[in-house]
Amino acid sequence: MELQFWQVLLLTVWSGVAMLDALSFNIGMNGIIQTGIFTGLVVGDVNLGLVVGGTLQSYALGIGTYGGASIPNWTTAAMLVTALAGGMENADTYITLVGVPIAALTIQFDVMARFANTAFQHRADAYALKGDFKKIELMNWLGTIPWSMSRALPVFFALLIGPELVEGLSKAIPAQLVDGFRIAGRILPAVGFTILLRYLPTTRNVQYLLIGFVLAAYLSIPILGISLVGLAAAVMIFKKRTEEVAVVSGGDEYDE
Repeated sequence: MELQFWQVLLLTVWSGVAMLDALSFNIGMNGIIQTGIFTGLVVGDVNLGLVVGGTLQSYALGIGTYGGASIPNWTTAAMLVTALAGGMENADTYITLVGVPIAALTIQFDVMARFANTAFQHRADAYALKGDFKKIELMNWLGTIPWSMSRALPVFFALLIGPELVEGLSKAIPAQLVDGFRIAGRILPAVGFTILLRYLPTTRNVQYLLIGFVLAAYLSIPILGISLVGLAAAVMIFKKRTEEVAVVSGGDEYDE
């Protein structure tokens, strides 16, 4: 898909600002699904953006930056796959073929951003010893530049040269290899859900897991319906525990 320069520029700005949002207010600009949908709006294929964002979100389940670790940036992958694979046959195949390598490559950009930001923070430490608060604030603001550029610059150049590369891949890769990537793409969400279940208190709440399994396997209820049932259960549990806390608090007050 050939992109207009304004599309490249808009997506570049989004990626840079989204990184800053992830480090500060976290209003959702750095979300994988949100970025996929926004990119779909920009390139005129919202459905593809939703599919790409949702699929890559399932890849990212259970993965977090614990201890400041650098992890694959699935958000950037969602943007580039949606922007570059739009209008192609078997575009969903490129979620694995293009998205996974891009997400893995962004780990290095994340490491570079951390190293670059260290220089500003050391300067801030020096100004802290002098009590110069204005320059400490300035160093913190300047420290956001490498973070933003670590996402914006790769996206900018990838969107400029990427369409030709992706089109070349679509013609050069054998059909058997494409089928292999498609199968791998179906396995990765299962891996993500498995990792997530390892973190969740599944053994203490196995009854809800069984309910969800029955709804999906035996009643063939779509995932949205199962999610709504889960939401209703969560609201019921929350209200019950809130009432229990209120009773206990009232009891303690009464005893006093």
